[in-house]
Amino acid sequence: MRTLPLALIAALLFVACGSVASPAPEDDGAALPDADDPIAFVNVTILPMDGTDRLREGQTVVVEGERIVAVGPADAVEVPDGATVVDGTGKYLLPGLAEMHGHIPPPTAPRDFIENVLFLYVANGITTVRGMLGWPGQLALREEANRGDLVAPTLYLAGPSFNGNSVSSPEQARQMVREQVAEGWNLLKIHPGLTRAEYDAMAETANELGIRFGGHVPADVGLLHALAMGQETFDHVDGYVEYLMEVDEARVDAAALADVVRRSREAGAWIVPTMALWEVLYGTRTLEELQAYDELKYFPPGQVEQWVSTHRQRLASPQRDAAAAQRVIDARMQVLGALRDGGVRILMGTDAPQQFSVPGFSLHRELQVMEDAGMTPYEIIETGTKQVGDYFANEDAFGTIAEGQRADLLLVDANPLDDLGALQQRSGVMVRGQWLSEAAIQQRLAAIAAEYADDGS
Repeated sequence: MRTLPLALIAALLFVACGSVASPAPEDDGAALPDADDPIAFVNVTILPMDGTDRLREGQTVVVEGERIVAVGPADAVEVPDGATVVDGTGKYLLPGLAEMHGHIPPPTAPRDFIENVLFLYVANGITTVRGMLGWPGQLALREEANRGDLVAPTLYLAGPSFNGNSVSSPEQARQMVREQVAEGWNLLKIHPGLTRAEYDAMAETANELGIRFGGHVPADVGLLHALAMGQETFDHVDGYVEYLMEVDEARVDAAALADVVRRSREAGAWIVPTMALWEVLYGTRTLEELQAYDELKYFPPGQVEQWVSTHRQRLASPQRDAAAAQRVIDARMQVLGALRDGGVRILMGTDAPQQFSVPGFSLHRELQVMEDAGMTPYEIIETGTKQVGDYFANEDAFGTIAEGQRADLLLVDANPLDDLGALQQRSGVMVRGQWLSEAAIQQRLAAIAAEYADDGS
């Protein structure tokens, strides 16, 4: 049995208010509407994310149950009797966002911690999470979340990972695929350590049984072979910089990059960048900057202390080469820009919870790095809305504002196409038709912060 490096395991495996008008107002902005009542957003500007960056002003959007049932000009869409009306005047409504490389704590974690993590996603407008490391017993939580029994994003979960410790032969890889398909996981997660024979057995069986697989590119497999075998997502831009720096360890060769972008597009690959986290893991963000993140108050202080200790050791390591680390980060930015320019599909993801990557809040740091890589605000928002809906089109209809779509919505106070910071100026979030005003969100956030403040005292 092969053993993965401890540093790799530590880095990559998870241990861890709209104004309301009549006829049915919320009494203080914090209460939730009756789950059986329709909800109407009236006189709102919508960003439908239907393939164009156009805004539609003066719209009404009606939600019944978990679905959008009407969208159109305010003077043409009737508000149902008894509906809760959210006044959208001066506000912007867009589809809820997604975390496409997220993690959900294992069922053995304290229940309040699990629920806090799920809430932190929703509090930041993340209404869909693709969990990328499954645990035994976690499918029950997926069903609970997706029924709306707790405040949580819609969950799509990968099973326990395929890696050098969990797989020791091609036949074991095939059997593990069959078991995860039978159990009902949404996809397979690939970690480093698989031999090419084991990887091929996994991929061939997954393709035969119709289950998608994605994640890392094992060193023995390589990027080009993973593309050829049908790996669907390449998380953390994994395999790209490694492949390109084999060509030239000092820089990214333009011809090699153009070739691999073409191959990726033709293979139908998706990229989940997680750029901001990799700046942490490579030590190009200072400890002072990371410790100043206000959102750390929403995570257990013991875990934050562990992150601080790990980063301090990383920066002090005698083997650390700051210039080489920066070259890798610069190469990643160049690769992401080229993938975007070359028409390769990109999905929003941050690998939260992870080192200094607090669920939900980490998204806003990722957006800035994506913008620095040359992506426009519309393109960036698309990676967390329409593109995610396209990726999960076999599971449900969501990711745009249109009739029949799952009612995952984010209401903000400014135009996010002008400034992505507007995504943090929330009036409220709707997840599967359940509306949470910003007042309700802030109440729960304050309670989580108080809970962890007491733990750290």
